[in-house]
Amino acid sequence: METLMEDVEYSWKEVSLPSLIEPELDRETGERRRGRDIIVAVDHGPNSKHAFDWAVTHLCRLADTLHLVHAVSSFSNQIVYESTQGLMEKLALEAFEVAMVKTKARIVEGDAGKAICKEAERLKPAAVVMGTRGRSFIQSVLQGSVSEYCFHNCKTAPVIIVPGKEAGEESVL
Repeated sequence: METLMEDVEYSWKEVSLPSLIEPELDRETGERRRGRDIIVAVDHGPNSKHAFDWAVTHLCRLADTLHLVHAVSSFSNQIVYESTQGLMEKLALEAFEVAMVKTKARIVEGDAGKAICKEAERLKPAAVVMGTRGRSFIQSVLQGSVSEYCFHNCKTAPVIIVPGKEAGEESVL
């Protein structure tokens, strides 16, 4: 499979999440809408979960919509797709229980960094939140880093990179 090119459309699948009882909000339309769109890049790792927890606790407000985005190399692997769908359902339920925010989920196919930036271009969110493994600058340059790529290439929204749990809570705030 080719990597996602900057100007090429990408493949994606919406994840149908369980319908939760949403609080009745007078959501304004247009530019003065009260709620914000916030993207959280998720995977199956602990640093991603830590970034999700941070976003729900520190960033989300009642009228916001949380967009969970997970990149896969191919949709043909049904096991990965089903486990990702289960993860997103669990996170959506947790986001509703903790912050009472509406959640949408999308699995995108292709290179993770480029796909997350494409989602940010499409949604124009208030922020893109993602975790990091806490590698040194040299390691991230040599091995590549999704968060590093998004930080430099995501032009439509600020990218918030939440350090891993082992970095300690003082480095998060």
